Amino acid sequence: MVEFSVSTDDRRSVVDVTDRVNHVLPDDASGTATVFVEHTTAAIAINEAESRLLADFEDALGTLVSDEGWKHDDLDGNADSHVRALLLGPGETFPVEDGQAALGTWQSILLVECDGPRERTVRVVV
Repeated sequence: MVEFSVSTDDRRSVVDVTDRVNHVLPDDASGTATVFVEHTTAAIAINEAESRLLADFEDALGTLVSDEGWKHDDLDGNADSHVRALLLGPGETFPVEDGQAALGTWQSILLVECDGPRERTVRVVV
C-alpha cells in the first residue's frame, strides 16, 4: 500500500489523480488496484476528466444534494458533504497492466471533494 496527499481549493471540486496513481504503482504491477480516500466527505470516481464535464458534475452534486436542511448540520454543518460522498463512495477498483492503470480511452481516476478546501489522503493498494 502507498498513499499520497491531494490539496483541494474549493468546497466542491474534482481533481484528476490518474497520473499520481500511475506514479505510485509498481513498475511490474499487473492485476487490480484499489484507490481509496480515507475521508467521509470525499469520494473516488472513474470518469472523463474534461473540464466542462467536471464543472457540470460539481454543479450536479450541488443540485442533487441541497446545501442546507440536514439533521447532521446541528452537529458540524457539513451534512451535505457527507451525503454527496455517500452517494459516490470512497474507492474504485480497476485493472493494472505493466505498472499502469488499464483504463478506457476517456477514463480518469478522480478525487471528488465535497467539503473543501482540505488536504486529502489517497491510498493505493495493488
